[in-house]
Formats: sequence, structure tokens, C-alpha cells
Amino acid sequence: MGNLGATEIILIAFVVLLLFGGKKIPELMRGLGKGVREFKDAKDNVRRELEESISEKDTKPDTNTNPSSN
Repeated sequence: MGNLGATEIILIAFVVLLLFGGKKIPELMRGLGKGVREFKDAKDNVRRELEESISEKDTKPDTNTNPSSN
């Protein structure tokens, strides 16, 4: 059910062409590309921040432990 064949893809492309026209499709694709690029950049920034915080945690000495005095 989830597999699209060539006929279905051509039919979808034809309907999109009829709905939006030939001049609007490049604008839509450009907007879609920008959105995907921004999402990828945000994902990479989050990954980079997480890796930096993990490496900072690993390099800092543990100051939360208090030696017990008897």
C-alpha cells in the first residue's frame, strides 16, 4: 500500500502541474529546498551543541563529590 509506482508518481505530478501551473512549481520547490536546508542546519547545530556539552562534561573534573571527614 505504501509503495508508489511510476504511474502514481506521474499522476501526482500531473495534478500538481494542473493545480499550481508551470510558473509556480519552481517557487514551491525553492521554498521546499530552503525549508529542508534550514531543518538540516538546525539539526546539525543541536548535534554539535550536544557533542560539545558532552566533551566539556568529560574534560571537567568532578567537583560535586565531597570527601567525607571522619
